Amino acid sequence: MSRTDPLGQALERHFGWTSFRSGQRPVIEALLAGRDTLAVLPTGGGKSLCYQLPALVREGLVLVVSPLVALMQDQVHHLRRRGIAAACLHAGLPREEADAVRRSVGDGSLRLLYLAPERLQSQGIAQLLRDALARGGLVALAVDEAHCISAWGHDFRPRYRRLGELRALCPGVPMLALSATAAPRVRADIIRLLALRRPLVQVSSARRANLQYTMRLRPSDPLPQVLDAVAAARGARLLYVRTRRASDTWAARLRENGVAACAYHAGLDSGDRHQALRHFQQADRPVLVATSAFGMGVDRPDVGLVMHLDLPASAEAYLQESGRAGRDGAGADCVVLFHPEDRQRLALAMRASVMLQAGEETAERLAWSQRQLRRMEALAEGEGCLEQGLLLSVGEVVDPCGRCDRCLRPPAASDCSDGVRLILEQLPEAGSADGRRLCQELQRSRAEQDLQWDWLVRRLVEEGLVGESEDGGRRLWLTAPGRHYLRSPWRLRFGRPQAA
Repeated sequence: MSRTDPLGQALERHFGWTSFRSGQRPVIEALLAGRDTLAVLPTGGGKSLCYQLPALVREGLVLVVSPLVALMQDQVHHLRRRGIAAACLHAGLPREEADAVRRSVGDGSLRLLYLAPERLQSQGIAQLLRDALARGGLVALAVDEAHCISAWGHDFRPRYRRLGELRALCPGVPMLALSATAAPRVRADIIRLLALRRPLVQVSSARRANLQYTMRLRPSDPLPQVLDAVAAARGARLLYVRTRRASDTWAARLRENGVAACAYHAGLDSGDRHQALRHFQQADRPVLVATSAFGMGVDRPDVGLVMHLDLPASAEAYLQESGRAGRDGAGADCVVLFHPEDRQRLALAMRASVMLQAGEETAERLAWSQRQLRRMEALAEGEGCLEQGLLLSVGEVVDPCGRCDRCLRPPAASDCSDGVRLILEQLPEAGSADGRRLCQELQRSRAEQDLQWDWLVRRLVEEGLVGESEDGGRRLWLTAPGRHYLRSPWRLRFGRPQAA
């Protein structure tokens, strides 16, 4: 590091590091130059430093909008341990502590203030920012997990929609939007909705060479597989489940089998959540069973296992969640155990969630979310490289990784042409058929062929020969390519997903 490099010197002085990670320096330099920036850096890529260091270099205040209280508390805890003045304001903060935070903003001693998006609607917060702006002490505005603003992001949060008002509230203050993953459509949405002005767009590769992906069919009771994976993994172990009830149930089952596991979800009271979070952060080899929101911004570098016990909702969401593994650069396992019925359950849940969100784009967002779910299922059941398919979901084209389950143990492909023809012949030229009934009838009448008919139907949907409804494939119809196949068939070979 050169003695004439003030940024490098500040990095070492405040954080003890002698070099920047890929993509960090351009973002920091743009922000210090007063330029809006969109930074898409992978989990573990050091996004938080991009707004923390400018606050220290300029000795002013950076406002950070963050979606989760656990994320804010975790970052504030680590900053204070380094002697950096940081605080967060959220609804659960005692009044005297909140008043102390406001005073520290007023006297200019605070460097980083973390807020939930809904707090920005408070008149008191707006005045606090105006006062800091009038004193010239407001260095930058940072929006963490910025994909939450986009209806096409994997974790859309309607409260993020109003963050564009920050531009009117603090004109002239540079804004930084950060995310670990954001497909091109989501990036465009972030720029538009946050009113970023001629921003620098810094996108680093989401490829993580230390992660090994595995996706297998989930048995009726995956407890033995879960116990084996937990026992074999190094460091912290993180298990993702879809529901709060599943989080509690799996934590209890693991404890019954001698694993000191904790549950973490939004249904716990604040004391239990804090205890579970502390367990995950401080225990030697903790095991946490959580719903998907957990882990956003939580700094536990030695996670050796991220295991999903349900099909993830999208490839982009899975990149975020699996990215909690191996932030220290050491090897880590990312395992998905899925069942063919997962998509139908998820499809119905997603439909209910999207329909609660009013707006002109509700129907389009519903169709989009179902397409993302279908692509995730196709990736889990397919033969191709898992990492290659995941990165393609965020617009990154890479060669096969050579490390994942599919690259190391590709499923044996077999000729399915006869089964394909039988399915397509059962579908009407016009209208649609009941998908579940069709598979049941084929199973009864053609059992000697030992085909998994529902799996083959899903592969035909992926190939575009069969169309399906947006409720998890309950209605099927013959597409134009499907009619062409019946007229001029070709050989179709598919590999079946492997069981765990």
